[in-house]
Amino acid sequence: MGITTQDQFLTAHAHSVQALLLSGTHPVTSDTLRLLPSPGLIVTTSAGLNHIDLPECQRRGISIAGAGNLYSEDLADLAVGLLIDVLRKISVADRYIRRQLWPSKGEFPLGFKLRGKQVGIVGLGSIGLEVAKRLEAFGCNILYNSRRKKPSIQYPYYSNILELAKNSDVLIICCELTEQTRHMINKEVLLALGKEGVIINVGHSAVIDEQEMMGCLMRGEIGGAGLDVFEKEPDVPKQLFALDNVVLSPHRAAHSQETILALRDLVVGNFEAFFSNKPLLTPVIMNQLF
Repeated sequence: MGITTQDQFLTAHAHSVQALLLSGTHPVTSDTLRLLPSPGLIVTTSAGLNHIDLPECQRRGISIAGAGNLYSEDLADLAVGLLIDVLRKISVADRYIRRQLWPSKGEFPLGFKLRGKQVGIVGLGSIGLEVAKRLEAFGCNILYNSRRKKPSIQYPYYSNILELAKNSDVLIICCELTEQTRHMINKEVLLALGKEGVIINVGHSAVIDEQEMMGCLMRGEIGGAGLDVFEKEPDVPKQLFALDNVVLSPHRAAHSQETILALRDLVVGNFEAFFSNKPLLTPVIMNQLF
């Protein structure tokens, strides 16, 4: 493993570093943390935590402040927007008119109704709950899969993701990436979703086996997809470009202009709290992660 510019910087300033600010694009591994003798805090602006070596942080007593629920509403908004777009063919209809196909080809193909759909939410945390709240208002039936059943939630719970897919018209991915969730949505799950089934991903790209999903879409084995995340960003598989039943978004589900301003205040507030020996605004509770 070569020495990176980041590692060189941290080595040079190691003894003065008390806190780190991260985005989700650069991992902080145990090797990185070993360069630092006394970090007390990591503040991350990412919705997920898979870029941080959490066991090493727990072992060394390094606190982590995340984004909390800051992104949940924006993520839920886009998840529902992607779903409506796929079902009602909004983006395809827009292209149909712009290409002046209406006069020559006639009536545009009908889409599908949202009301009454069985929607399986994968990961019923703060994001999943916001998605559920929105889709209930549209008259959808909510099912869910999470690490464990939530006693306060009345939606039907499926511990087996395959059974959730079999009973759903739509799967919406809202969970974080872990070793357990990596490629959890595989070919078997996609086939269980069925030929009219739709998959929406505003969680992490690697929760879905991207190659298997593309194969199922191209063979007509699932009905459509709305995707905000991809395995090799910013390189999006070109096979998806030609599919009218796929709606693509450039990993912006979590961000709106209002949320970026709120994020700035949250980051500053967490640093102020740490250096004033006050409770963090959005602490990550380690014991709930393992």
